[in-house]
Amino acid sequence: MVKFWDPAYQCFTFNQEDMTPTIEEYAALLCIDNVQFYKIYVKEPKPMTFKKKLMRLANMTDTWAEKQIKKKNETSCIPWFSLRDLVLNHPDMLKRVNLFALAIYGLIVFPKIIGYIEVAVVDFFERLKQGINPVLTILVETFRSLSICRRKEEGRFIRCAQLLNVWILSHFWKVERTPFHMFSKIFAPLEADLEKEWPKEVTEQYWVSVFQNLCAEDVT
Repeated sequence: MVKFWDPAYQCFTFNQEDMTPTIEEYAALLCIDNVQFYKIYVKEPKPMTFKKKLMRLANMTDTWAEKQIKKKNETSCIPWFSLRDLVLNHPDMLKRVNLFALAIYGLIVFPKIIGYIEVAVVDFFERLKQGINPVLTILVETFRSLSICRRKEEGRFIRCAQLLNVWILSHFWKVERTPFHMFSKIFAPLEADLEKEWPKEVTEQYWVSVFQNLCAEDVT
């Protein structure tokens, strides 16, 4: 999909059709309906240190947090296996669930360093628990990652590829022949995508060909 991203106009161009993900679409795809939409995620001018946030989130000691923090490519982060042990063994069940959710955000939604969760994800996760709308952040990070890959003509898309993929398919329903009713309260597009079996013969070249030949009647 990076091949069809136009960094200058921040949209996808498929043949003659221009499209871009919207805040409303991402919110619907993520089934987010309990956030304060006018309370936007921003970085605090004097944020709490990564170590303090980690201690509070995991309910662990200063010494434990100090040992877990690593530097990878100038980025402060913690290895996944540190959280895995807590997810399996922490005496507080709510902490287990929160740490498991943090791992999903760090490893799948906002992956930067394979096998590690970076400091920015901990900050983002804390804001999410406060009911702050995360969709703008996810959308901006998606645009930034796509643009960097396209401009460099190399690199790896490091934001939520699954979410972007489901957004694409939700519009090209004639290609897939399985329309997504993303704004329906009783339908979860991401869950439906996970349950779907992909044919093994589908290749990158196949999708490039589909995208290059899309016309107005193929897009909903």
